[in-house]
Amino acid sequence: MITRFPLVSVVTPSLNQAGFIRATIDSVLAQDYQPIEVVIVDGQSTDGTLAILQGYGDRVRWVSGPDAGQTPAINKGFQMATGEIIGWLNADDLYLPGAVARAVAFLKNHPSVDLVYGDADHIDKDGRVIEPYPTEPFTWQRLHETCFICQPAVFFRRRVFDVVGFLDERLNCSMDYDYWIRIAQRGVVGYIPERLAQSRLHPGAKTLRLRVEHQRTSIEIVKRHFDTVPASWLCAYATAVVERWVPRRTVWQERCFAWLVTAVSTWESLRINRGLPRGAVSEWRRWIRKASGAGKSR
Repeated sequence: MITRFPLVSVVTPSLNQAGFIRATIDSVLAQDYQPIEVVIVDGQSTDGTLAILQGYGDRVRWVSGPDAGQTPAINKGFQMATGEIIGWLNADDLYLPGAVARAVAFLKNHPSVDLVYGDADHIDKDGRVIEPYPTEPFTWQRLHETCFICQPAVFFRRRVFDVVGFLDERLNCSMDYDYWIRIAQRGVVGYIPERLAQSRLHPGAKTLRLRVEHQRTSIEIVKRHFDTVPASWLCAYATAVVERWVPRRTVWQERCFAWLVTAVSTWESLRINRGLPRGAVSEWRRWIRKASGAGKSR
């Protein structure tokens, strides 16, 4: 049972994010909800991050030291957190005003819900909105096909740790997607159709910097949890692979791109699924049309 004003712990892993971390912390401290606990686990930053953290005094709990990467750092923060409700905000992402209050209100009104998420935007390094994150109401089937839950827009109850444990430290990418699946397998997921957060895309962001690894890891996660990998994930992986080698400036290049994405997707499906998933051909056509349109817009 949630108390009237439960403590919300917001966990932030950090490594050399001095250009963004002040805005991240301020977006938490500016929330119109109390009490909030800010927990930052820093991996021995050398870019001025520690001076920024020191400037917040006792408003922020933080530690800095060597670690084994982002996932262990987040788990360390989860173990440090003392709140009834947990948020996870990377050091370059932001909460929008009122996000915490909305999440707490939802969880208080829906006591069976273990995790709630809202809508979000992708923003660039300067904070300009690029596009909405493709969130949608929760269904188990769609979680098999795509990750529509935006990590900074997620809040969950502390009891989740007792049921599913912490993040899988074998994962360097997509550890959030794996966690949402594990929670959904054993708990209840809720959705708030309001924007709660902003996820920053910039050259140093892991999502872009390690895009192929991210997609490959997602495929492995889907295979482990659902046994089969749908065409949507196969196409996402194939696109990440092919885009590194094939420019898309001419009609001929677009055709080559489409054929190569199809070929890589087919090969991966035969290797992983031992066959083609249901609806693979139509899904590949849809994905290639979408990707080709994105290529023309650049």
